Amino acid sequence: MSTEEPQDDSPEEEEDLQYFVRIGGADLDGTKTVERSLSELDGIGTRTARLVAEKADVDKNATFGLLDEGDIDAVVDIAENLEDHVPSWMTNRQNDFYSGETTHLVGTDVSEKRRHDINRMKVIESYKGVRHKRGQKVRGQRTKSTGRSEGTIGVNVEEIREEMAEDEAGDDE
Repeated sequence: MSTEEPQDDSPEEEEDLQYFVRIGGADLDGTKTVERSLSELDGIGTRTARLVAEKADVDKNATFGLLDEGDIDAVVDIAENLEDHVPSWMTNRQNDFYSGETTHLVGTDVSEKRRHDINRMKVIESYKGVRHKRGQKVRGQRTKSTGRSEGTIGVNVEEIREEMAEDEAGDDE
């Protein structure tokens, strides 16, 4: 073993590291790769994250927080305006109900729009809306044997033993 300590250049790199990068109302981890950080964002998966890195001319395996400001801004711009850079079949909001536009939602917008869509289905009392209101399965799953949320199915052995113990204690007196 060598008695010399290894030379570490990481303190210089850590000074330039951005630990958080803000996209679409969410903070992304700057210590991870570009692809992994972007895929943690709602509305962007690994395939879309690779495409964003490719369109921004950034290495997908580079550490996100160590990129230049210009590169980070390019990634943020492409991620927030993805519908301009990808084909329409790759977006997650095609032919919006109200506007008719094709957009790609990212961050907190995804959950907000989902809530609005479910609420609209409940108000117009469509089949899916009624299932949502009742708290039942919506997408055609089996309900005969699964999805039971009330009551105990089968025999509760512990409860029977407790009742028998109480009866025996009452008989002894």
